[in-house]
Formats: sequence, C-alpha cells, structure tokens
Amino acid sequence: MTSIELYSTIFIIAILATLWIDLYSFCLKRYFNIPSLDYKFVGRWIIYLFKGKTFHQTILQTPIVKGEKAIGWISHYLIGLIFSAIFILMVGKSWLANPQLLPALTFGLSTVIFPFLIMQPCFGFGVAASKLPQSNKARLKSLSTHALFGVGLYLGAIILKMLHPL
Repeated sequence: MTSIELYSTIFIIAILATLWIDLYSFCLKRYFNIPSLDYKFVGRWIIYLFKGKTFHQTILQTPIVKGEKAIGWISHYLIGLIFSAIFILMVGKSWLANPQLLPALTFGLSTVIFPFLIMQPCFGFGVAASKLPQSNKARLKSLSTHALFGVGLYLGAIILKMLHPL
C-alpha cells in the first residue's frame, strides 16, 4: 500500500466513522427526542480559543460568533480524521487487511478522555460533565458516541475491504 493509498484509506474510514456518529445522533433526536451536542458550541469554543479564551463559565452563555456552526462541523470531521489516523497508524496496515472490532471499539472508547478532561471542563460543564444537571446522562451519551466512533472505524474498514480488497 502506497502512502497515497494509506492516506486515502484513512480519510475514507474517518468520514465513514464520523458519519456513523452523526447517523446515531440523528436517530436519537428523530426517534427518541434526545438531542446531541450542537457543534456550533465546538465552533464557538475554537473561535474563542484563537481570541485567547479557553475556559467559559458555560459555553451556552458565551456570546454567539459568526461562523461558529460551520467551524464546529468542520472541526467535528477534522477531529474524526485525526483520531482515525492515530488509530490506523497505531494498529498498522495489517488491521486494514483484517479489521477486528475490539481494537477499534477500545480505541473509540479511549477517545472519550478528550471531551471528559478537555472539552467539557473548557465549556464550563466540569470534568466528565460533573456540573451538568444530568451529568450521568451526559457521560453515557459521550461514552456511547465514542464507542460508536470505534464501531464506525471497524465498519468503515469492512466496507473499504469489501469495495477494494488489499
């Protein structure tokens, strides 16, 4: 596999894994009326990072910024790309040839450390959403979303393997 093929594979798997999360969030909202994180808040946080503000009383109270929604969605997919690249570079090309669910699921779950220890505290929600009124529900949503990202990595690799065997 050439470098271009590897980067293309990583990109496609990242898009599929991130789309899998978005499909899950859509279904939660549509069929169970359970909202997910609005990525405009991620965009707002990133814009304020560039203005020198990292921590917020709550990101919900921080003034709206032009372009926050687009930046949030772009960031969501870039983060998926970065996580996918880290995972695939860690497990190697052999995993692409023979995808296994457990390594992908384990990695997906491990990425929940970033919202728990970085984003949620910076958003003013506390470590692992401890300041939110329904913190256990928020934690469960984060865990399930990141687990599904791992499943998405696996499914993306399976789909690619079916379409283009190594």
